[in-house]
Amino acid sequence: MDRRELAEFLRTRRERIAPADVGLPAGQRRRTPGLRREEVAQLAYISTEYYTRLEQARGPRPSREVLAQLARALRLSDAERDHLHHLAGTPQGPPSGPSREVRQSIVDLLHRLPQAAAFVLSATYEVIAWNDLAAALMEDFSALSRRDRNVVRRAFLQQPGGGRRLYGVSDADEFARTAAQHLRAAAARYPDDPELTELIAELVDGSEEFARLWAAHEVTARPTLRKTFDHPLVGPVTVDCDVLDITDRDQRVVIYTAAPGSPSEAALRLLSVIGTQRMDVAR
Repeated sequence: MDRRELAEFLRTRRERIAPADVGLPAGQRRRTPGLRREEVAQLAYISTEYYTRLEQARGPRPSREVLAQLARALRLSDAERDHLHHLAGTPQGPPSGPSREVRQSIVDLLHRLPQAAAFVLSATYEVIAWNDLAAALMEDFSALSRRDRNVVRRAFLQQPGGGRRLYGVSDADEFARTAAQHLRAAAARYPDDPELTELIAELVDGSEEFARLWAAHEVTARPTLRKTFDHPLVGPVTVDCDVLDITDRDQRVVIYTAAPGSPSEAALRLLSVIGTQRMDVAR
């Protein structure tokens, strides 16, 4: 453990974060840039005394849990998180579960695609980021719990309303097969992740279709290049489907676009206008 380098690293990371960045008031009489030590300790759920000792190069070796809490509090990048663990003499092992943290550059990309419905899926098929058009085309993910934002759970366990499975999409059955294959591969990558284990057990117990697909042990899936949504307001919307892999976080960016000049493009333009208004209507 390099106490002096660890202390300097923590101090410099703390000083670069403005209070507003973490939802704290700026206040008066701030004599140092960035956050105060007690504020970092509060965000990391550790004592101020313990954090102060770390910054003074007097602290004991922090545990992996403390390092993870400090990395979140200080908003460290993946490279910075690795560096923090090395300085503490506790190199990170392989991740126990899929990452749910979406890079800000990817979030910005979603919102720079106003004519495309775009969202990010974790390795367990949880929707973890999306733009307004994706919410208008499918559903308002911001109004859902984490559990209900998992589209595999929705595909296999939620009863379709009016015969519409998974937003009335034309390839719902093919998607179900693909998702089961991807989950089989994810389970091999993250054998110790309790959330993934629980999800698979829930799907096997609650869906005969998933249980049958899971028992097949298939891991190769064919991509879907085009699909049609049966939208309750604008009718059928046919989109091209492109998927971009974010390999370092085991995530996928899904982008739906309509052919230029097509009725589906006009439908997406209409949804971009009425989508948010419709979802905000009191029921």
